[in-house]
Amino acid sequence: MSKFAYCLFDLDGTLTLSGPGITRCAQVALRHFGIDEPDLRKLEVFVGPPLNETFREVYHLNDDQIQEGVRIFRERYEKTGIFENDLIPGTPEMLKKVQDHGIRTAIASSKPQNMVYRVLDHFGIRQYFEVIVGGDPAHELQRGAVKSDKELVMQRALEAFSATDPNYREKTAMVGDTHFDMEGAAAHGVYPVGVSFGYGTRAELDASGARFIADSMEALGDFLIS
Repeated sequence: MSKFAYCLFDLDGTLTLSGPGITRCAQVALRHFGIDEPDLRKLEVFVGPPLNETFREVYHLNDDQIQEGVRIFRERYEKTGIFENDLIPGTPEMLKKVQDHGIRTAIASSKPQNMVYRVLDHFGIRQYFEVIVGGDPAHELQRGAVKSDKELVMQRALEAFSATDPNYREKTAMVGDTHFDMEGAAAHGVYPVGVSFGYGTRAELDASGARFIADSMEALGDFLIS
């Protein structure tokens, strides 16, 4: 019998390598404000968290600029950036293994929900998830400190399991590649599992409370079903 009955998965950096599309869209948006960043690796800070958070906290844009930046980013992303993306090798096999062992799975991503569906359909892996929850794009356009944060996305995903199992927390893993995922797991009292092949560092995952870090999809699948 598996250690876990439920598992939440982040998407960007955990199941897909979405960095090229996201960083190129961020590059275009920042250039609109006179910020020229030719090194796409430095723009990987945009992979994972809500756009408004990164524009505000990393590039110190004001509320009006954030709204314009999100609009410019989305304009390119919806046409081109979403497909500048690759499935991490071994992902379908890992998901099938988890599904075959009876673990109920969900996506919990800060990416807007309609975009989550498009990515899952593009890669043909939507059928592996019972629950799919993405962020609310309206939050990215709100003024002030409103965030479409990972904790809220996880809460909505977990509600599908808590409705039928009052002890769901002790049976649930959250798999992700950054501190946002590990901190979200801690906030909800579920088991934090990191992956080292995404956009966060091993040191970041360790510092934010990861209790296991997988170095491959095969290792991740083996751990979840062990």
